[in-house]
Amino acid sequence: MNDNLSDTEIEILLFGKWRFETAWEKISMIFKDDMTYEQTKIQTFSLYKPKELITGNKFNGTWYVNDRILYLNLQTIPKSFLNIEIPLLPKVYLADIIASLSSLFQSEKYAVVEINSTKFTIKNINESIIGIKIK
Repeated sequence: MNDNLSDTEIEILLFGKWRFETAWEKISMIFKDDMTYEQTKIQTFSLYKPKELITGNKFNGTWYVNDRILYLNLQTIPKSFLNIEIPLLPKVYLADIIASLSSLFQSEKYAVVEINSTKFTIKNINESIIGIKIK
């Protein structure tokens, strides 16, 4: 456990690519130093696959750490079925609009349990999630 790390030190350790695995999905995240992230979620639970077909599996947004809590603010869902293109009209980014608006009111929050240069453990309401740094 590294309770003595500041929020800025945690953010610096986060820069780069991480792989997480939960009971329902495999997640790859890239935390960029401009405080944006790219996330890919692959559903491993067959009942969640229809959700993946609608939303897609790519997500982009902004992130920051405050009081050892990682905040993810979703902004775009580039591969969503709801980002439709109708011939003769400009592309409508309905999923991105919904994601941005919902992120204004609620971000994903994860308590930072432990972090070093190769391992990252976070906790949400339901479970602890362990991430491995990918080089």
